[in-house]
Amino acid sequence: MTRAAGHPTTLVDARDLSKTYITPHAEVTAIASATFAIENGARIAVVGPSGSGKSTLLQIVAGLDDPSSGTIVWPGLGPRSTLRPGRLAMMFQAPSLLPALDVIENTMLPLALLGETGISRAAGEAALAAFGLEALASKLPQELSGGQAQRVALARAIVTNPGLLIADEPTGQLDRTTAASVMAELSDWAARTGGAILIATHDPEVAGAMATTWRMDHGRLVSKEPSR
Repeated sequence: MTRAAGHPTTLVDARDLSKTYITPHAEVTAIASATFAIENGARIAVVGPSGSGKSTLLQIVAGLDDPSSGTIVWPGLGPRSTLRPGRLAMMFQAPSLLPALDVIENTMLPLALLGETGISRAAGEAALAAFGLEALASKLPQELSGGQAQRVALARAIVTNPGLLIADEPTGQLDRTTAASVMAELSDWAARTGGAILIATHDPEVAGAMATTWRMDHGRLVSKEPSR
């Protein structure tokens, strides 16, 4: 469903977020005092060195992890218990396709979980088509390359037309040409539906495809600036 244009709506509002892990040898701060908001239609790339807290930040925004302190709410998306799989979608860096399901079944899975079986196949096919993956519909995950599996995971993430798509290294296994194509396809999806995008990436060209770049360093959100 396409969202109506109008005044910005705050999808996510976070204040003074911190996340600390206790290990046998030390206390590790993954996120330190981060304050931010994500508006509808936002295109945000989170960048920084490995271990800077990017993935932890994405997981907290997705409601998959709790901060150790601070607050986070989703005023434009709804209560945390209702975020997934419809209003917010998360694409993980690690492989996440279910091996027993073929590509179209994997893509349709969020709709099946929502009970929307009547539209699920057509919507799944449309999501695959958005990334040029129609020919893979009957393939099993083990028959795919790493890059193909990553793109199917993106198709599954957009199948519900979420208000916010979160993706951790969505082009990490793609060559530069394919990565540019995928980012263009994601931008087309966002423009068509009004969805917001929050991604973590090490690739400056991928970050440049977003409107805004957030830079992290040692768990701190040190800057928020236009990407171009």
